[in-house]
Amino acid sequence: MEPLVAAIDQGTSSTRFLVFNAKTAELICHHQVEINQSFPKEGWVEEDPREIMQSVYECMERTCEKLCQLNINVSNIKAVGVTNQRETTLVWDKETGEPLYNAIVWLDLRTQSTVERLINKAPGRNKNHLKHKTGLPISTYFSAVKLRWLLDNVDGIQEAVLNERAMFGTVDSWIIWCLTGGRNGGVHCTDMSNASRTMLFNIHTMDWDPELCRYFDIPMEILPKVRSSSEIYGWMKSGSLAGIPISGCLGDQSAALVGQMCFQEGQAKNTYGTGCFLLRNTGTKPVMSEHGLLTTVAYKLGKDEPACYALEGSVAIAGAVVRWLKDNMGIVQSSSEIEKLAAAAGTSYGCYFVPAFSGLYAPYWEPSARGIICGLTQFTNRNHLAFAALEAVCFQTREILDAMNQDSGVPLTQLQVDGGMTSNRLLMQLQADILCMPVVRPTMSETTALGAAMAAGAAEGVRVWTLSPGQLPHVTSEKYEPQINSDESEFRFGRWKKAVQKAMNWETTEPCCNGNGLGKKMTGGPWGVSATPPPTRVDH
Repeated sequence: MEPLVAAIDQGTSSTRFLVFNAKTAELICHHQVEINQSFPKEGWVEEDPREIMQSVYECMERTCEKLCQLNINVSNIKAVGVTNQRETTLVWDKETGEPLYNAIVWLDLRTQSTVERLINKAPGRNKNHLKHKTGLPISTYFSAVKLRWLLDNVDGIQEAVLNERAMFGTVDSWIIWCLTGGRNGGVHCTDMSNASRTMLFNIHTMDWDPELCRYFDIPMEILPKVRSSSEIYGWMKSGSLAGIPISGCLGDQSAALVGQMCFQEGQAKNTYGTGCFLLRNTGTKPVMSEHGLLTTVAYKLGKDEPACYALEGSVAIAGAVVRWLKDNMGIVQSSSEIEKLAAAAGTSYGCYFVPAFSGLYAPYWEPSARGIICGLTQFTNRNHLAFAALEAVCFQTREILDAMNQDSGVPLTQLQVDGGMTSNRLLMQLQADILCMPVVRPTMSETTALGAAMAAGAAEGVRVWTLSPGQLPHVTSEKYEPQINSDESEFRFGRWKKAVQKAMNWETTEPCCNGNGLGKKMTGGPWGVSATPPPTRVDH
């Protein structure tokens, strides 16, 4: 039997465990478990770290059972890689092994007032004040502001920091720490692709930056050790895979870049998951964007290998808009139904949907924007709304692609895509039409997990997967060509931009001092959290 490599893919909406053939990159089997998200208040998004770990164990055990049914010995798995939703922030107690609060998900907006405070104290109120070190604007999106909120508002976390028991990590750190023993010798680490999303990491020195930590007032002793994306971090301590090395770690968007084999400078991919993320490999030099994109560490595939960087366009809401239509509005019963509804309409009939549920990310970085549906008439029905939701994903991709082309000066000629939403053929055709360029989708769309498996299998001490250009496996794909003329595409895109302007500057925060008791601190709750409620809203 040829060697196998597995990957844990812990995303915002689900956890998966996938097993690949290290020679052919073929997906052998997998298991998936959905993750519950909780929304305790408007704009707040949380997940339970214990449920995340439970889902990881369940996916691993179920997949091992499926391997046995295929008469494949689990001992053929030579390594495990980890890929994860980035920026999502956890703090736990290293002595009890218990989380000290729910994970604050990357989409969460509770830190908006913190962000405004930080921007106000920056010279010239410039949100890019730290960009020269981090590659990032000051935003609710990144981990440092979430961690700052936890330190300010959760009594148990302040206490644990004082008692030197607190550990901070993104989801990758939590998973690796738990799998390598937890409170009994668990390894507390992260990789550079994840560290570069915290705003505490200097993308030039490639380490935690004392000045950035002082800026956010974060104690450095709670941070994980930063390692490369491909090396043995530790070994599985329990379950069917005990003794197998964990040797790959990449944030999900970096993993997709690797899984799409975008190792050459200028190669790019767009992943359609909960959000939408366009990454372009810029080689061994960080390129700073002039058009609202992020500069991020793409990967460092080995201790002695050079780090590679990427320009990234991040869109907060892509697949999440389908989940919203299903769970909040009851417009569709399943995610797959949206394609049928949209196809039945064949057009949005002048309806435009800007799903700025978490403000707008790239290229605007406008936290005060909110979702808007405009152009409604008596003729509009749910089919048009479904079509407008799919179009919104495509228009947002067009905006970040335009920014990417302006920054690089070398326009992309086709778009490589992956992620759960790419199984929607109507979406893929719409994307080609709105971009006026071909869209190329690999037949095996699990490229995020594949990237983590490649990093794990190529690690020193494992070496069952080769990443040398001549020996990369051939990947089959399908191509969607644009089918409408560019004038129509430009007209629709122009209307979209008009709708975006209407979504801007909706939410403003003001100090709450009204007489309804909202200004008081609340205490209690499951975590003993003392949180100031969101400020009163002033609608324009």
